[in-house]
Amino acid sequence: MADMPVLSRISPVPVREVWAHEAHYFTHWLLLNSDVLSDVLGMDLELTAAEQRVGGFALDLIGTDLQTGDTVIIENQLESTDHGHLGQLLTYAGGTGPSTIVWCAPSFRDEHRAALDWLNEHTEEGIRFFGVEISAIRIGESPPAPLFRLVAQPNDWTKRLHAEKAASTATLTPRAVAHQALWRLVLDRIHQEHPTWTSARAASRDSWITLPFGASFAWYSLVCSGSTPRVELYFGATDPETNQEQFEKFLARREHLEERFGGSLDFQPLPGRKACRIAAHAAGTFDVLDHNQHPALAEWFLETMARFRAATQEVRTLITVG
Repeated sequence: MADMPVLSRISPVPVREVWAHEAHYFTHWLLLNSDVLSDVLGMDLELTAAEQRVGGFALDLIGTDLQTGDTVIIENQLESTDHGHLGQLLTYAGGTGPSTIVWCAPSFRDEHRAALDWLNEHTEEGIRFFGVEISAIRIGESPPAPLFRLVAQPNDWTKRLHAEKAASTATLTPRAVAHQALWRLVLDRIHQEHPTWTSARAASRDSWITLPFGASFAWYSLVCSGSTPRVELYFGATDPETNQEQFEKFLARREHLEERFGGSLDFQPLPGRKACRIAAHAAGTFDVLDHNQHPALAEWFLETMARFRAATQEVRTLITVG
């Protein structure tokens, strides 16, 4: 007979052997490897902060669905689901206003899976609950690998994902095609040159993409909605007072920020709106519909973002320490 292939066996690995502690290991591992959860949820997920304070409690993870801009919260545990964590999940949802609520655990009790199903059926449109079973495997003597699977989701979630993808692809305008091409180029360069900036992979068809700031009340945006692109720090928490408070902390350090950035910045309190922003605008103009200009546009975004990020992160550290 011809040479037979040599095959290894898949074997399960106890989750506590991989992640010894939920908060210290699993939550922070997931923060750095959000693509694993993105794949199982079917969304382009960017996790921005761990142990986010919600009243007197600490939410495990908070982030954003980059395709919609919706808030995503995640509650983790490394043992079978229990009533306490279900209560925490609902408490955090009430305090953060998310559209997607995710509960991760190695196993789900039937009553908790049924509770998530009930919530998906009876909460308002646009609110989604997911149960994700976490496990780990190895092949032969390989390092362990994560293995996640959905055990609870909205009834029509998979069908909706396929329908939305088909509909959006069928109705793409020339501008949406141009934006998608530009952001694909930008994200490819970010992953090659600045891999710590974001784990996002899907190129948006909108005029903007977001990158994490490291706190749930704000995020970076790269915007190409007109002829003059901009990079900004957007204070967009659900609480307007939080946005104003954080914005003013940066405004008080404007001179330091602009000196570190190497140019003037546009501080916009946006009266009448709950959000605020700090922006850096391009000196020249671009036409996103001209694909030949995309390399120059991508270069401007990366060069500007590198300086803008360094300046704002330095001030963020000063504010935190101070």
